[in-house]
Amino acid sequence: MSFSKVFEKNTEWVSAKLAVDKKYFKKLAEKQEPEILFIGCSDSRVKVGAMMGVEPGDVFIHRNIGNMVPNTDLNVMSVINYAVSHLKVKHAVVCGHYYCGGVKAAMQSEDLGILNPWLRNIRDVYRLHHIELDAIKNEDQKYRRLIELNVQEQCVNLIKTPDVQKALLEKRIKVHGWVFDLGTGKLIDLKIDFDKILKDIMQIYHLDTTSEN
Repeated sequence: MSFSKVFEKNTEWVSAKLAVDKKYFKKLAEKQEPEILFIGCSDSRVKVGAMMGVEPGDVFIHRNIGNMVPNTDLNVMSVINYAVSHLKVKHAVVCGHYYCGGVKAAMQSEDLGILNPWLRNIRDVYRLHHIELDAIKNEDQKYRRLIELNVQEQCVNLIKTPDVQKALLEKRIKVHGWVFDLGTGKLIDLKIDFDKILKDIMQIYHLDTTSEN
C-alpha cells in the first residue's frame, strides 16, 4: 500500500467500525482486558490481529527481530511484567514464523554491524542444539527447525522471568510456542513439553516465594 493512502484508509476503517457500533471507540478507550500476551517478530508480513482473528484489546503485543526474549532487553522485560503482573493475561505466546529474515541472517557468517549482538542470541540457540541441527542436511529443513527451536528457547526464557514464575506457581497462566507459516497462512502449535525440557535445570531458575523479605 502506498504511504500516501494511510490516512485515507484510516478514515475508511473508522467509518466502517462506527457503522456497526457508534460507541466502538468510546468503549475501546475505556480499558483493555487482554487474555493473551503475544511476543512475535517485527516482520511486516506477519499481521497478528488478522491471523488470529482477534479484535483490538484482545491481545497485548510485543514484537522484535526474531521474536526474542533476552533477559537483558528492558523493553521485552517491561512488557512481560505489565502483561503478566498487571493485566493478568492468562496465556503467554512466543510466535515465530517460517522464512524469518532474522533467523536466516543468524545462520550466515556475515558481519551485520549493530545487529550482531542481537542475532547472537539466535546463534546461541544454534549452539545449544547444534547436534540436532548439524544432522539435518537439507538447508531449508535446518532453517525451519532453527526457527522452531528458537521459539522453544524464547519460551524457556519467558518461563525464567520472575513474573511468569509467580503466575505459574499461582496456576493463572499458560505458556505456548507457536509458528506462523507464511506459505500457508496457518498457525502451528509446537506443543512444547516444558516440563520435560526444564526438569533438570528448573531448580536453578525456580523462584522461592516463601522466603521473607
